Amino acid sequence: MSITSNRLLLAFYGDDFTGSTDALEFLSKAGIKTMLFISAPSKTQLQQYPDLQAIGIAGMSRTMHPQAMQETLQPAFEALKAINPEHVHYKVCSTFDSSPERGNIGRAIEIGKAVFKTLVPLVVAAPALGRYCTFGNLYARMGIGSQGQIYRLDRHPSMSKHPTTPATESDLRLHLAKQSQVKTGLFDILDIAKESKQRKEKLQALIAEENEVVLFDAIDATHMESIGELLVDIAPQDCPLFSVGSSGIEMALGLHWNNIGRIKNKENWPQLSAVKPLLVVSGSCSPVTAQQINTAVAHSFEEIALDTVAIAKHQDEEVKDVIAKAIALLKAEKNVVIHTSKGPDDDRLATTGQILKQDEQLTSASLLGTTLGNITRAILQQVKLQRLLLAGGDTSSYAARALGIEAVEMIAPMSPGAPLCKAYAPNSPANGIEINFKGGQVGAPNYFEQIQSGKIS
Repeated sequence: MSITSNRLLLAFYGDDFTGSTDALEFLSKAGIKTMLFISAPSKTQLQQYPDLQAIGIAGMSRTMHPQAMQETLQPAFEALKAINPEHVHYKVCSTFDSSPERGNIGRAIEIGKAVFKTLVPLVVAAPALGRYCTFGNLYARMGIGSQGQIYRLDRHPSMSKHPTTPATESDLRLHLAKQSQVKTGLFDILDIAKESKQRKEKLQALIAEENEVVLFDAIDATHMESIGELLVDIAPQDCPLFSVGSSGIEMALGLHWNNIGRIKNKENWPQLSAVKPLLVVSGSCSPVTAQQINTAVAHSFEEIALDTVAIAKHQDEEVKDVIAKAIALLKAEKNVVIHTSKGPDDDRLATTGQILKQDEQLTSASLLGTTLGNITRAILQQVKLQRLLLAGGDTSSYAARALGIEAVEMIAPMSPGAPLCKAYAPNSPANGIEINFKGGQVGAPNYFEQIQSGKIS
């Protein structure tokens, strides 16, 4: 399946859908033919996509409790181990969204260690996305694909106020220590800047100290390529190396494989046309997305605010009304954005959250994501659209499943971390549609107009 052997170069499991398309983009741009699946693909499924070099699974573990993560991730990791790629990556958000109770990355590391039995490299830095790690502390730019200010994670205007997993600690070792007792060593920014021989000696020293996890600092592409060299160097010959982190893992490996001539970056992408109408469906509560909604509405987009309180109370008329209104607007060739909030201060968030606390089986991500997916599917049954935008990291995983999507393949880059993809959705009106999955932090203020116009940033 890969260029030099019958092994895949890499297989990753993403903790949400937008994060998974982020990893898909880095691999595809590196010239690695990749498909992203909703669940672990069978051999029959893999045979339907010839010449694959990497695969991904778009999971939902970012919103799960630890026990649900155990029940979900162990069989998924076992399935990826059976495929036997060179590398297996548990892909997390580049802002390390997690807590002991929700999306616990420490628990995912423990599960992965039990399955793969290797040292676990941890790479959260992703300089191309505005994510930087120095002396173990994570910094993030305000908005991916923008020129926003860079903040230490625990002072980030968006991430420090995340409704589910607010960032209260920027030192990733301390953050991880609240979730797991795994021993974590640091490969700091001074060491990563040294020569290759010294870097390899440093990594061996960290391994000799019996560290179970090694966190890598990085602030630029040179550092990432050096990390890629180290990951390839310590990968076992007969089984996968298991790593955890952002799409920095894909960036690091891709840069190194390109540097040694194993793969070649893909430079030419198809010319995209403008479309009208465009449907945007947002479950994001990020202030970045809120600004994008406001900008779009100021430039000809029609706005439909979903009454999430009515949804939480299972009042079905709200869904029917939204579907009918959206269909009428789209048939009139109006661009439409349906949203569940406009930023973290939207009154709907707190009220809806209070209602959902009474039902232990529901989370806002699962309820609102599934509802948005069902709304979108009903709309697509009545209106044929060429392109669709789904915004919101936590909700997109549920929306994609409600849409009946089985797999996606990258068509072209749009904004860093959010490629335009083709959806494979058998027996669904979403089959063949162009779809863009956007995390809350992704994009400039005019992002929705950019997707509508087909302009690559």
